[in-house]
Amino acid sequence: MLLRTRLALLALTFLITLSARADEGMWLPLLLKQLNEADMQKKGLKLTAEQIYSINQGSLKDAIVQFGGGCTGEIISDQGLLLTNHHCGYSQIQSHSSVEKDYLTKGYWAMDRSQELPNPGLTATFIVRMEDVSSQVLAGVPTTGIVEAEREKLVQQNSQRVAQAAVQGTGYQAFVRPMFNGNEYYLFVTEVFQDIRLVGAPPSSIGKFGGDTDNWAWPRHTGDFSIFRIYAGPDNKPAPYSPDNKPFKPRHHLPISLAGVQPGDFTMVFGFPGRTNEYLTSWGVEETYAVSNPAKIAVRDAKLKVLDADMKASDKVRIQYAAKYASIANYWKKWIGENRGLKKLDAVGVKQQQEVEFQRWAESGDAARRAAFATLLPDLQRHYATARDYTLARDYVSEAALGVELVSYANSLLPLLDLVDQKVPAAELAAAVEKAKKGSAGFFRNYNAPTDQKVAAQLLPLYATGTPAALLPAYVKTLSKQYAATGWDAYTTQLFNKSRLTEQASALAVLDEVANGKPDALRQDPAVQLATTIVGNYRAAILPTYSAATDQIALLQRTYVAGLRLQQPERKFYPDANSTLRLAYGQVAGYEPADGVHYDFYTTLDGIMEKADPTNPEFEVPARLAELYQNKDYGPYAYKGSVPVAFIATNHTTGGNSGSPVINGRGELIGTNFDRNWEGTMSDIMFDPDRVRNITLDVRYMLFVVDKYAGAGHLVKEMTLVGGPGSADSAPDKKVKKVKVKRKKA
Repeated sequence: MLLRTRLALLALTFLITLSARADEGMWLPLLLKQLNEADMQKKGLKLTAEQIYSINQGSLKDAIVQFGGGCTGEIISDQGLLLTNHHCGYSQIQSHSSVEKDYLTKGYWAMDRSQELPNPGLTATFIVRMEDVSSQVLAGVPTTGIVEAEREKLVQQNSQRVAQAAVQGTGYQAFVRPMFNGNEYYLFVTEVFQDIRLVGAPPSSIGKFGGDTDNWAWPRHTGDFSIFRIYAGPDNKPAPYSPDNKPFKPRHHLPISLAGVQPGDFTMVFGFPGRTNEYLTSWGVEETYAVSNPAKIAVRDAKLKVLDADMKASDKVRIQYAAKYASIANYWKKWIGENRGLKKLDAVGVKQQQEVEFQRWAESGDAARRAAFATLLPDLQRHYATARDYTLARDYVSEAALGVELVSYANSLLPLLDLVDQKVPAAELAAAVEKAKKGSAGFFRNYNAPTDQKVAAQLLPLYATGTPAALLPAYVKTLSKQYAATGWDAYTTQLFNKSRLTEQASALAVLDEVANGKPDALRQDPAVQLATTIVGNYRAAILPTYSAATDQIALLQRTYVAGLRLQQPERKFYPDANSTLRLAYGQVAGYEPADGVHYDFYTTLDGIMEKADPTNPEFEVPARLAELYQNKDYGPYAYKGSVPVAFIATNHTTGGNSGSPVINGRGELIGTNFDRNWEGTMSDIMFDPDRVRNITLDVRYMLFVVDKYAGAGHLVKEMTLVGGPGSADSAPDKKVKKVKVKRKKA
């Protein structure tokens, strides 16, 4: 039995090792020529690496933007039209919504440029170029005899110098990011546009169809898209919002293919994936699986139940908390799926077997190899053991204690008291107070104290019982004993009744008192006292040990990744995602999630109607959409008697890839990435080519909704539509004809 288990682990380890050649990987575009071009072309790519990434001419990269801080978008017209996900534009749609103008529920469509809505603070960031600057960043940084925090300080100083020198005298911005856990460093020069306007968004019954029930799931029928436009100054350069700004003229925009997809078709996802940890050791995986994820899932589950009930009871609360709820729910469900996937793959066991092989390699080498790597894994195990309770305490502070908005808001005001204690000049304090008052306006716009009080009654006891006892503040221990009989409801009622930070007017009055030399108005507020206790304990009793242990883990992990690359010289390694521009490639394919179950590669409008349920808000179907379906009024977007809605492929994606273009082998847009399948959510840690699928909104459904449903055909006219059902492939180096689309007036 033991032999069979070991052989199974070895076989799975072999598959995992080879998976970088089986659609795994988030590759730096700069390195496609040397690492991936031949393999991509073998799978169906008709372009060269230069046509994908170039600094000398327009290329695919010039149609890709980082949308805001956490999503991707793509340029789909020569007038700056930008396509991304509905959930990526959700907070902007919400900000323009009210009970009277409920764009979340009804959707929004600008029928001319004057109706396109500005979004202060929203940005679209292009990558101008990237460059390996490892030698410059690591110059003068000792390789031994330096603590990790000091090394990081030197790295940051060098990185800032490199970034500043790269953009001196230009209007560009720049930053440096570590790759392979800090073994390499890359410079990214960017152009950041600030005037981004909302152009169109479907109603939530299309853009969020399926809601939390279908989130992270396949089959999927969600029209998850929204449309914005980038505006620029008269020189086509970034400029703050002005009514005089003009639509941005991009170096490249993506033509849109109507030809559709079939199993085996080449696909690539171009975007800004957020965070992966593919090279974690078994102890890192086990910490995620057994410690961190279960705690965060439990806390968010409790919070979501409260928010769900209050949002259903009030339209005002629903609009206030729509974006918050979606954000909380997204990773709550992802972590559940991730844990299921890690268990199914026996991820800890696979990693352990990899570590056995690594240790054998380390100990069998020369003196230099043994000195560098032989004690590495035991040291990692020891530091993970040290960090375990502190990691759990960190999670309960961030998810439970600061998951109470009143506590989080109070915590945001604590720096004012630090300034008071430092006895800074009155003018400096007054400026800080004014900044806090501006932030408060945004906070209270989407805050409902009665809802937050219910959240507090659920989350504070979870914080008190889930945090290891030795790391819990004495004050919270006292509260636990005091309210053991009556429950935490009594405490939270008292907390919210006595705090002046639950309403905007009284909170602003407190801030005015601070500015006028009466800081005790803030210091003695019960919410501030609770935040001070929790955050102060975190900084004093948790953070030092946690930081020391994780600094050592970071140092050792960097060495481990360097060792893996030496151990497996034939393997093509890719750096973990870190919100920098990456390309993933694969093929359209269905999959088998369980024994006896097979999922096809695409879904259609028929499936929306099959799921339709007027009694369930997640599955409501707009009357107009039902009418189009009834009349089979699909225009040129039909396929086999219906409209394609979504498809799946084997691309390696993660958070941040939301909104990323999915592009065919000719460089044409075929869809917009918006999710992964639940069985594949563990791909942030371990990739399984048989089960991991990215979920893509078929571009034909987007066009159908814009054109036939919304009557916004003027937007489709901006786009370059190519191909069509049964059409021949168009060569990437030839000019393609636009498809003429007949449409009725809106």
